[in-house]
Amino acid sequence: MTDTHTSQDTAAVDAAITARRSVRAFLPTSVPREVIEQILKVASRAPSGTNTQPWHVTVLTGQAKTALSAKIQAVFDDPQALAQHTEEYAYYPTDWRSPFLERRRKVGWDLYGLLGIGKTDKAGMHRQHGRNYHFFDAPVGLIFSIDRGLRQGSWLDFGMFLQSVMVAARARGLDTCPQAAFMRFHRIIMEHIGAPADQMLVCGMSLGHADTAATANQLVTEREPVSGFARFMD
Repeated sequence: MTDTHTSQDTAAVDAAITARRSVRAFLPTSVPREVIEQILKVASRAPSGTNTQPWHVTVLTGQAKTALSAKIQAVFDDPQALAQHTEEYAYYPTDWRSPFLERRRKVGWDLYGLLGIGKTDKAGMHRQHGRNYHFFDAPVGLIFSIDRGLRQGSWLDFGMFLQSVMVAARARGLDTCPQAAFMRFHRIIMEHIGAPADQMLVCGMSLGHADTAATANQLVTEREPVSGFARFMD
């Protein structure tokens, strides 16, 4: 068998991965359904144990997306109603330790700093966080869910699928933002999309064309060098 791999192939794959970032402001430019289907088809080649393919995806556009955003925003702005909603699974640790705590704080304050939101500006923080629930104005909102009977291995598989969605989108000149913020409102979301009771929400994701002029999109996160997280043993 002839290996037809080229340096251009390497560059294209590397570019799609390294150019991926969480975009927090999108243009209203629509994304054709066939492009979304192509992205999901490519992502479906993500590995999964014994080919279980544990992912379910609901694609929201137009009124379906707008209506969900309105439902969540109404609860988000009402402290009493908000208190009735909690995440169904713990994405983040309850005991934050170094270096994870410092990394979390830095990305948060870097974003707020760009947006002129001070550490005591609770209203500003609330408004910015609420932009999650409008998919940062992206024309496409993706809702990901998984069957309840599946275990940690399938969740790992799902993570690889999510990464594949984001890389496939980037390869087509589109941007994304994976959003754990939706998890608190899983009851609202799953009812809205008509998901069966044996499925649970994994996360949401914004998809569209980045607004490169938006201040929020100036944020560039840092990454540890390979020497900071890898050991080589001969």
